[in-house]
Parts: sequence; structure tokens; C-alpha cells
Amino acid sequence: MAMEPEVRANADVVLIPGARTGRDPARSIKRGPSRLPPGVVAATQRERLLDGLVHTVAQHGYQRATVSDICRAAGVTRPVFYELFTGKEDAFLAAHRHGTGVVIRRMARAFAASPDWCTGIREALRAMLVLLAGVPAFATMAVIELDAVGPAGRQERDQLLTRFRAFFAEIPELPDGVAAEAMIDAVVGGVYCTLQRCIDTDRTAELPDLLATLSLFCLAPFLGPAEAARRLA
Repeated sequence: MAMEPEVRANADVVLIPGARTGRDPARSIKRGPSRLPPGVVAATQRERLLDGLVHTVAQHGYQRATVSDICRAAGVTRPVFYELFTGKEDAFLAAHRHGTGVVIRRMARAFAASPDWCTGIREALRAMLVLLAGVPAFATMAVIELDAVGPAGRQERDQLLTRFRAFFAEIPELPDGVAAEAMIDAVVGGVYCTLQRCIDTDRTAELPDLLATLSLFCLAPFLGPAEAARRLA
């Protein structure tokens, strides 16, 4: 039996780095004869480090966060950290890719389950806004602190925004002289900037309230404001 959308969305939230604390006793690794296999231990430690990184970066900022801070938040030693990551940047990018991958997949499922393109855009946006609002530490780390990483962070953001183009493969034909790719980039960039401003002003919990505005913003350039509003109604 398929999970209800709300249940599935909540399950996706748990998969995003920062949804849990690295030092959660339920995730402690037992010693002795009943110890978990090495591969499971490494995977658990990696997950805890990603959670620890997200919370540390969200609290202190990328530049001020140290590997020791991350290890302390995760309850994992520095030697183990360096067995899994080459450094802070490597761990940051791993957390970013893992979390944004969860968001994109949830958006794609919502889009594919919708009866038409307009509804698909709205439901994909809804999925993204709910997930980001559900894990504010990840939203801060992934959207606000990404620039602090430098060229690798900017490249990561460019690659992420490119993936959003897939949701606009079915746009109506535009007037002569209007480049579809440039229009899509403008819309995607506008949505990202709106998220960035909301998160940067400590209003992450209010992200779902942007659904109607962002839905209209995404459709209006291709359908016209009146038709976009009619479709969304």
C-alpha cells in the first residue's frame, strides 16, 4: 500500500542532513560481540557527521565552523572524520548534495503525480517549501552558507539550479524573440532568491506561505498572469 503524501513527506524530512542530531543516543554504536558490521558503522558515522556539520554550520557559519566543532556535534572522532571526508569543504558538499537530492526527488514525485503541468509546478513547489521549512538548519546551511564555500559552492549551486529546468520542459511556446532557456533561468533564479531572502531573515518556517506567490510567479511568464491565476484556482 502506498504511503500518504504527508507521511512520505515526513519520511523525506528525516533523510535530510540536519533533521536529526548527530549525538542522538538512538544512533550510538554498540561495542562488543554484537557490534554492527564495519560498513554499517561507517555509514552511521557518516550520517551523524553530516547532521553535525549542518547544525554546526547553521549555528556558527561555514567560515567559523571547525572540523572539531563538527565532530563534537556528531559524537565522532577527528580520525574517523578524515577517514570519510578530505576536509570541511568535502563534508559540506556531501551534505548539500545529499539533502538537495532528497528535495529534488520529492519534487519530481509530486510533479509526476500531478494531472497537468500547472498543477505539477505547484505541487513540486509545495514539496520543496515543506521540506525546507521542516529542516531549518539544512535550509540555512544549503542556501545561505553555500556562497561562503567559495568556487566549489557556487558551482554546486549552478548545478542545482540547472536540475530545476527539468520541471519546465512542457512550457507553452513563447513569443518570437523571447528565449525559452533564458526565461526559465530567470524564473528559477527568482524563486531561489526569494527562498534565500526568507531564510536569511529567519522566516524559514514561513516558506510554505510562499506557495501561491511562487506558483503564480513560475506560471505567469509562460501563460500570462490572468491565465496562470485561473489555472491555479
